[in-house]
Amino acid sequence: MKLQLVRMSAVLFLATCLLSFPAVTPKARTSKLNEKLTSNRPADGPPVNVAEIVRAFAAKETEFRHALAEYAFTRDATVQTIGMGGQITGEYHRTSQFVFNDNNERFEKITYFPQPTLTELSVTQEDLEDLGGVQPFALEAAKLGQYDFKYFGNERLDELDTYVFDVAPKVIPKKVSERFFQGRIWVDQQDLQIVKVKGKGVPEGNQRFPIFETYRQQVDGHYWFPTYTYVDDELNFPKGFSVHIRMIVRYTDYKRFRSKVRITDVDNQEEIQSQPTPTPTPAAKKP
Repeated sequence: MKLQLVRMSAVLFLATCLLSFPAVTPKARTSKLNEKLTSNRPADGPPVNVAEIVRAFAAKETEFRHALAEYAFTRDATVQTIGMGGQITGEYHRTSQFVFNDNNERFEKITYFPQPTLTELSVTQEDLEDLGGVQPFALEAAKLGQYDFKYFGNERLDELDTYVFDVAPKVIPKKVSERFFQGRIWVDQQDLQIVKVKGKGVPEGNQRFPIFETYRQQVDGHYWFPTYTYVDDELNFPKGFSVHIRMIVRYTDYKRFRSKVRITDVDNQEEIQSQPTPTPTPAAKKP
């Protein structure tokens, strides 16, 4: 998001809460992120084969991303700015259904989008990239070779035993349009699948990206899809300026579409027609 003066109208598309402003040094930003991520360090477990685990969940990430392209779902995103007294000073709320047309092409159908009241923030293209990219799926499968993975320890996450890894791009690109994830991931020890991520999108350039947490749950008994993203962060800028932002994104109503073959009699010939048919699955629960 870009910083704006009070009472200036914000040109908004779809927010994931990042601000443009003169940048602090990369070292300072990295130090702040590491400070937030290193709290409550889990106890170290036995040594693990990092390369083997990374290969395993990389294959799962590729599979899940491909599978998600066959699913319709609902995304509800709310972004708020918070005042000194805890009051909400502005809000952006957009609900969309990602559905399929007759050509089996998925598109976004906006079902709820009241006039935004945010006045301090505006949205950049990188906001949109992160909302559909590093926030729901932190690691793009095609870019996994460009990341460093550092084993952090073991942690019990609800009913799951997980491996915890710190993740950072080997080289942070100069162009802000090239989006990468920097932060921490939790990998289920049994299925070797990512079940939670915490971090932010990089590079920042002159922008500010909040630290987010995304939780996943199993859909159709197999795929671990995102169900909930949460942000509550203070974005600090030079000369003492700061903005407190809060964001909640919910992903619900996952339904897989398959082609159903229907045979009809046309002029004594059989004509095969295919049309997408939703197969409903139980809605994922908020963690």
